[in-house]
Amino acid sequence: MNRFLSAAIALLCTLVLAPVPAQAERIKDLAQVAGVRGNPLIGYGLVVGLDGSGDRTSQTPFTVQSLKAMLDQLGVAIPPGVNPQLKNVAAVAVYAELPPFAKPGQTIDVTVSSIGNAGSLRGGSLLMTPLKGADGEVYAIAQGSLIVSGFGAAGRDGSKISVNAPNGGRIPSGGIVERAAPATASNGNITLNLHSADFTTAARIVAAIDRAFGPGRARAIDAVTIDVTPPPGDRIAFLAALESLDVDPGTAPAKVIVNARSGTVVMGGQVTVLPAAVAHGSLTVTISESTQVSQPGPFSGQGQTVAAPQSSVSITSEGSHMMLFKGGTSLEEIVRAVNAVGAAPGDIVAILEALKQAGALRAELEVI
Repeated sequence: MNRFLSAAIALLCTLVLAPVPAQAERIKDLAQVAGVRGNPLIGYGLVVGLDGSGDRTSQTPFTVQSLKAMLDQLGVAIPPGVNPQLKNVAAVAVYAELPPFAKPGQTIDVTVSSIGNAGSLRGGSLLMTPLKGADGEVYAIAQGSLIVSGFGAAGRDGSKISVNAPNGGRIPSGGIVERAAPATASNGNITLNLHSADFTTAARIVAAIDRAFGPGRARAIDAVTIDVTPPPGDRIAFLAALESLDVDPGTAPAKVIVNARSGTVVMGGQVTVLPAAVAHGSLTVTISESTQVSQPGPFSGQGQTVAAPQSSVSITSEGSHMMLFKGGTSLEEIVRAVNAVGAAPGDIVAILEALKQAGALRAELEVI
C-alpha cells in the first residue's frame, strides 16, 4: 500500500512539474499564399423607399441627376427644367470585397453608405448597382434591402439623438458575382507571406516543412517570405497538407501600447522592468468663487448695495507612494504594484513614460 501511494505521489508530481507545451498554430493561421487575396469593389447607386429621410434636393443635385438618368434608361422622360423634390431617395456609395476564387453566380456581402445629406437609410432598398474593380471592369451587381443598425430620432425644436450611424447599412449576400477575378496561377514554386514579420517563426516554418516533405523543400528569403518547392503531383493536395502543419510561432516582441486619450494601456507578456523606484502621488487644487452682498444699515439714508466677490483656494495632497521594481520584474508584478497604489489610467501612462525615459522599461512604448 505504501509503495502504491509513493508511486501515485511521484506520478502526480511529474504531471504537475511537467513543462507546459507551447501553443502551436497552423501555417494557414500564420501565413497566406502569395496571390490568394480579395479584391475591393466600389459602385455608386440610389437607395429608395425612405420615410422622408432622403437627400435634400437643394443641397444634393447629383441625386436628382442620377434619378433622371435612371428613369431615362427605363423609358420615363422628365421634361427639361423640372427637378422632382425627393425625400425618399438617397445617393450612396456601395462597396464590397470580391473573395479569391469567387465564381459567377456566387453572392457576397455589400456595405452601403450615404454620400449626401440623408438623415437615415432605415427601411430603404438599394437599386441595381454595378460594382467595379480597380481596372474599371464590372465584377458584381448589388441590389436588395438594407439592414441598418443605427437609430436616430429628432424633435421639432431641433433636438435629436442617435445611436451608431443610421446613414449606413449592409446587405448580406446582396451582391452577385458576374465575373471572376483574373487568376494568377503559376506552375512554379509557392510563396508564403507571414502576417507578421518574424525571423524565428519563418525559420520554424521552414523546419516544419522540411520535416514533413523532405529536406530542402522550403527556404526563407526574409522575415516574411518563404519559398516552397512543391513535389510533383497534385498542388491542391500539397497546399492542403502544407497549411495544416503545426508550428510554434516565435514570441511577440516586448511592447506597451498606450492610448493617451482614453488612458487604455496594453502590455505584452514579455514586458520587464529593470531595477527602478517610482514615486506616485497627486496634488488637488480646488478654487471656489462666491459673491457676498453688502447693504447699508436700515434708515441710514446713505450708502449703496455692493456685491463683493470672494475666492477660496484649498490644496489637498494625497499620500505619495513609492513603488520599487526589482530587476526582471514581470507583467504580473507591474500590474499588482500599480493596482496596489490605486493609480488611475492617466497615472499609469505617466508611470510607464517615466520608466521609459529612465531606461528601465525593457519594451517598446507606443503612444496612440
